Amino acid sequence: MPIVEKLDTSGTLPGVSTPAASAVSMQNVEMRFGGTHAVKPLSLDVQQGEFFSILGPSGCGKTTLLRLISGILKPTAGRIFINGNDMAGVPQNMRETAMIFQSLALFPFMTVWENIAFGLEARGIGKKERRRRAQELLDLIALPDHGERLPGELSGGQRQRVAIARALAIQPKVLLLDEPLSALDLKLRQHMRAELRSLQKSTGVTFFYITHDQSEALAMSDRVAVMNAGTLQQVGTPHELYTRPKTQFVAQFVGEANVLSGQVSQIERGTAVLECPEGSFAGCSTPGLRKGDQARLYVRPEAIHIGGGVRDNGLTLTIERYDFEGAFATAHAVLSGSLSRCPVSLTISQQSLSAAPAPGSSFRAGFSAQDAIILPNE
Repeated sequence: MPIVEKLDTSGTLPGVSTPAASAVSMQNVEMRFGGTHAVKPLSLDVQQGEFFSILGPSGCGKTTLLRLISGILKPTAGRIFINGNDMAGVPQNMRETAMIFQSLALFPFMTVWENIAFGLEARGIGKKERRRRAQELLDLIALPDHGERLPGELSGGQRQRVAIARALAIQPKVLLLDEPLSALDLKLRQHMRAELRSLQKSTGVTFFYITHDQSEALAMSDRVAVMNAGTLQQVGTPHELYTRPKTQFVAQFVGEANVLSGQVSQIERGTAVLECPEGSFAGCSTPGLRKGDQARLYVRPEAIHIGGGVRDNGLTLTIERYDFEGAFATAHAVLSGSLSRCPVSLTISQQSLSAAPAPGSSFRAGFSAQDAIILPNE
């Protein structure tokens, strides 16, 4: 059977099983290191064949979560299931997982094909079969003629692909990736995102991906879990996280956002009004929001438009500067007449830049209530 054929993840090993076998199921899992609560109690299900990412800042607990799944760490409390099987007492080398570390950890004095086949050799598979499977994976990662080279003779992107092939060689049900693209330059990272996504879809292996880079998570994932300070803030599709964040942390961490603070004066038919020092602004209400609450309104830079007719929320802005970013520019402005010099950012396309207001000038802009969201203070 070809090693790159989509894997059958329906089978289970002896032991306690969950009613419906997700690729990974975590039930009330927590992790403490002495007095430090690295992962607070959380439950999470990752589906078979899903590209699932954990997104969060350094120190939020995401790598600890990965090590709990792999078996490097034992949870302080809770249960972890892989492919429906309880992992309590199951050592790392007996789990249906493979892990790719940030450093890649290729063996420098082994050839590429020997690196790929290393895990197969440890499982007692003969050299002829190891070589055959390694060649299939070299074809899969588009390096068919690189089997006899050493890792030091490859580019950064090629080494990355070899590390992925080595992990896939043992046919894991779940591939765990710990910020594997962080050491690559921007262009190569963007290229590898597409390759990782393509490999994941062609093999059917569940990818559990750790990153602090929101663009990586949003570009590649079927779903993303956002973590902060050991807690899961929100789990959803990239579109859901970006357009309908459920917490203030998610609203500010995922993408850029303009923020206005004030008190909720009205809620009606899913729309709330926030009274701010800068004026009254309407946005989408969120569960738990009540009249009289202190809250914040979040609106993305691309949702604020210069002129263009009357909108729900009008702004008078003064341009301070433009940051040119290729296909678009970010306009940095302040609300005119605001005592706090409230900053507002707008995204302006390259085509519209020539007609944009000059630095120092004032202009009218606005945004729709449907493009803004109001969240209660946490």
